[in-house]
Amino acid sequence: MKYDHHLTINGRRVGPGEPAYFVADIAANHDGDLERAKALIWACKEAGADAAKFQHFLARNIVSDRGFRDLGARMSHQAKWSKPVFEIYEDYECSRDWNQALVDTCSKAGIDFMTTPYDTAAIEMFAGDVAAFKIGSGDITWIESVERIAAAGKPVLMATGASSVEDVERAVAAVLAHNPQLCLMQCNTNYTGELENFKYINLNVIKSFAAKYPDMVLGLSDHTPGHATVLGAVALGASVIEKHFTDDTGREGPDHPFSMSPEAWREMVERTRELEFAMGDGVKRVEDNEAETALVQRRCIRAKSDIAAGTVLTEDHLECLRPAPEGAFAPYRLAELVGSKLQTAKAQGDAFYDDDLAG
Repeated sequence: MKYDHHLTINGRRVGPGEPAYFVADIAANHDGDLERAKALIWACKEAGADAAKFQHFLARNIVSDRGFRDLGARMSHQAKWSKPVFEIYEDYECSRDWNQALVDTCSKAGIDFMTTPYDTAAIEMFAGDVAAFKIGSGDITWIESVERIAAAGKPVLMATGASSVEDVERAVAAVLAHNPQLCLMQCNTNYTGELENFKYINLNVIKSFAAKYPDMVLGLSDHTPGHATVLGAVALGASVIEKHFTDDTGREGPDHPFSMSPEAWREMVERTRELEFAMGDGVKRVEDNEAETALVQRRCIRAKSDIAAGTVLTEDHLECLRPAPEGAFAPYRLAELVGSKLQTAKAQGDAFYDDDLAG
């Protein structure tokens, strides 16, 4: 099974060793208003996002009105919706009359344009414009669509919420049969925003993905408040982060409550950049910024009293005190000094060096 170890998204290298790539999912937060959609593109760019993502669906092609009515009571986050599920999807369709305006606005803002296409027409109409396609968790078992998206030839970000290992394996194989540019994303698809959700995020799945698919580009599609899951994911190897974005989490609409504000988004990016610096390369060394600290905090072997040249040193002549100048005997070398003849007289407090010893 062959796959690329880095993605190329609009000319940018994305993957291990590179800064995390942030996708702002505007989703339904445009509230049916093109000007608002355009403003959110500029806002997420200002907040530090690398891509602005939309969701292109038509209610009739994604949900069954009859099916949801037959379910009776609405479930999960949909329980709070003020209208039937089908009507909410109709109200928050991303108009396809906006396509060029959205693409042009992203270009002007200097941010990558992405979408999650929920029907064949959406895949075809955006194949030439998107920097990458996103496959939502809900479509991971719709292999026909997965293959069609992969065959479009753009990098594929695939979320795996509410999925089994078998679901993931099947969908990964379907993508890779057509396209080696895949980012596999851990996800939990509870959108209620409840703090209890943290215990279901299961970030260690990222480690499991890394073991199953060595050096594959990995990511996190997340819906929890705050930054804990994002920072944990990046520390575990996630290279792509997707979160919902809005300018006001208090607005009425299906996606606003679990989205991030521009201020929270900016903080998330800044904390992530700090974490990336802090992660380092894994090689243990005396770092450049602690060289002076090593000198002033470490001990070296010093003369406890004045010692004449020719003296055979004993432990009673020696003590270990800070600081430790470069080249001075470290405490672990005490045995080398004991029993040696001193070639150069030492005053109390002097440090010992190799050329102080006879022979």
